[in-house]
Amino acid sequence: MDALTIARIPLFASLPAAEISSLADRLGCIEIPPGSVFLSEGESGECFYVILHGQVEIIKALGTTEERLLGIRRAGDFVGEMSLIGDSRARTASVRSSTQVRLLEMARTDFDSLLHRYPTMAYELARVLSFSLRDSNDATIRDLQQKNQQLATAYDELRAAQAQIIVKEKLEHELELAREIQESMLPRCLPHFPGFELAARMIPARTVGGDFYDFIALDADRLGIAVGDVSDKGIPSALFMAMTRSLMRSEAHRAGSPRAALEWVDRTLLEMNEAGMFVTVLYGILDRTTGFFQYVRAGHVLPILCHADGTVITPPASLGQPLGILPGASLDENSLQLTPGSALVLYSDGITDATSVDGEFFGIQRLQRAVIDGRHDPVEGMCERVLEAMRSHSGTAPPHDDVTLVIVRCCGDAERAEMRGPGDRQLSGWDCAH
Repeated sequence: MDALTIARIPLFASLPAAEISSLADRLGCIEIPPGSVFLSEGESGECFYVILHGQVEIIKALGTTEERLLGIRRAGDFVGEMSLIGDSRARTASVRSSTQVRLLEMARTDFDSLLHRYPTMAYELARVLSFSLRDSNDATIRDLQQKNQQLATAYDELRAAQAQIIVKEKLEHELELAREIQESMLPRCLPHFPGFELAARMIPARTVGGDFYDFIALDADRLGIAVGDVSDKGIPSALFMAMTRSLMRSEAHRAGSPRAALEWVDRTLLEMNEAGMFVTVLYGILDRTTGFFQYVRAGHVLPILCHADGTVITPPASLGQPLGILPGASLDENSLQLTPGSALVLYSDGITDATSVDGEFFGIQRLQRAVIDGRHDPVEGMCERVLEAMRSHSGTAPPHDDVTLVIVRCCGDAERAEMRGPGDRQLSGWDCAH
């Protein structure tokens, strides 16, 4: 070992030249590669080391959740000295090289002998240890301050998360109440309308939706049937739906025709609508004595009529504007003739616009095919067949729109004649089918 190198080490700088030359002859050097733990906390120590080149880390509780960095030591500093002071001889921390390190190694016996010959060197050792302890204390305080800050941040985040959970639970409760209220607005059961079978489904894309359907008993022989689709989804559309349905029911009994009813609803919505929302509606009146369905369409999708032989009729489209947008909305008025075994299908575009995982629409052709395939099923089964075809097409793709489906099937001649017999009841209010 070069004596000049040892003389530049602060701990040995005060020693005489002869002592430094003696140390150069006795002390050896070792090389430590980067990332090596060469002193381990708790082990017995018989040597200490002076750093000639490189940098090491002093680490407490290495490899545990309590691990923390106490300090950095560089050339001229020494490590491992704490095990040489006192009786336990245990390392108080681990030392890991962060670079390639060259160390000067001194055994305990050589260290003790040197202190006995030159007691004043203990002052330099004490001074260095004092600085080291100060650095370690500072590092510990910084670590505690950092942990306190992390705890304070975690507490604030926990408190904010708890507040969000409370708000979320309250919102979910309110949404559930809204769903129950919306369900209560839809027909609780379908009316018994002699000569015809009825089925209906409404599936919101969210907890609540903007679609609706309704059956309005006008008199013993006439049944009003409505299907609507409010713009947007969620609570705003559900509220607009409730308002539209209430207006429809109140006017259906007074109006002389479906057109008159929708024109009045349109005017009323324009007076009350400040949110810029609109609704598409198909409303018609079914006469059980003739099987004639006269309807008016306000921007809604066209109905489908499937005859018993599988022939599908879709009425020609003409201009029809949604309600609640502009005064004097243009309405499409038309009629369909139901014959024994035929089925009238009213729906919202949530069915035809349902997409597969690759973005392909369910479309009108798939809808018509499902209707044709189910024409001999019970009307409830026919309704379920259509929805199952849509669900099969969509797969795992999430719903993007509310879905509404109403199917009205005309019974056979014998059944219709029986239902028109002298014992028929008058249809009033909600006379539910069993």
